[in-house]
Amino acid sequence: MPAKTKRMPNVEEFDLENGRRLAGKYEVISLLGRGWEGEVYLIRELATGIERAAKFFFPQRNVRDRTSNFYANKLYKLRHCPILVHYHTQERFTYHDIPITVLISDYVEGERLDTFLAHQPGKRLGTFEGLHLLYALAAGMDKIHRAREYHGDLHDENIIVQRRGIGFDLKILDPFHWGPARPENIRDDVCDIIRIFYDAIGGQKRYAKHPREIKEICCGLKRSLITRKFKTAGHLVEYLENMRWESSA
Repeated sequence: MPAKTKRMPNVEEFDLENGRRLAGKYEVISLLGRGWEGEVYLIRELATGIERAAKFFFPQRNVRDRTSNFYANKLYKLRHCPILVHYHTQERFTYHDIPITVLISDYVEGERLDTFLAHQPGKRLGTFEGLHLLYALAAGMDKIHRAREYHGDLHDENIIVQRRGIGFDLKILDPFHWGPARPENIRDDVCDIIRIFYDAIGGQKRYAKHPREIKEICCGLKRSLITRKFKTAGHLVEYLENMRWESSA
């Protein structure tokens, strides 16, 4: 008889309590977030007191460590891109006798972009501040695109605002798509960047009131117009650095 394929145990949540020790090396501080692939916790290294982020992968979503190895290798390849978190190491823990793979990375302090925008007057940014956000996001993604990689799922819930002043310091979480970047993947990222900008400055409700210069960036969110004008994040950066204003925003 043919050997039966071993079925991966199904785990939908870990629900790790605060203060739990992990392998005698880490202590759980709090849950940071939960997604399709697993859960992310804030942890503390017992030896140093340094806080890290730990992504615990649901075993059924990480068969033969394919997903976790992808994350680790992609973050390592892009380690010179400051807009991404830095990966440190991979660990194995046991949860109810089930081996679980965990990736340890930098803990990114700050506020999710969606939460940050919800706290702004009118729940939006002004035009020029929105352009600073757009520039920071495009410049960060440009380094990823130059490395022949892409993100694949940019939205305001996986962008962390670390600092806001004359510009923005941002971190992007969870680049997850598989395989080398194709031109359409890069263009998807560019469309996502512009959609984030469009929403951050008021979305459809405010769009008609924006000056022509803003509309020439957003292109009415029409993909064909955006991708004809900006094929990569670098093209968007160059456009922003050289744009001219003919009206007051």
